[in-house]
Amino acid sequence: MADKASKQPENVPGAWFVDTTCTPCRVCLEEAPNLLKYNDDETYVYFHKQPENDEENGAAQRAMDVCPTLAIGNDGE
Repeated sequence: MADKASKQPENVPGAWFVDTTCTPCRVCLEEAPNLLKYNDDETYVYFHKQPENDEENGAAQRAMDVCPTLAIGNDGE
């Protein structure tokens, strides 16, 4: 389970986040390419945009579901 106390600093404010356990496996990027992106040195991903509709919320949920390190979370903000 993602740790909201260990959020990547680049995450935009909102409910969805990626924590520091992320390893850049690309699986989540395939599910939510409009919401997630790599940091500058491509060592992890983060939410550069929060979901704004049902389709994007579904994409964020799918990204969380497929994350092998459980680094994606939703703290319900």
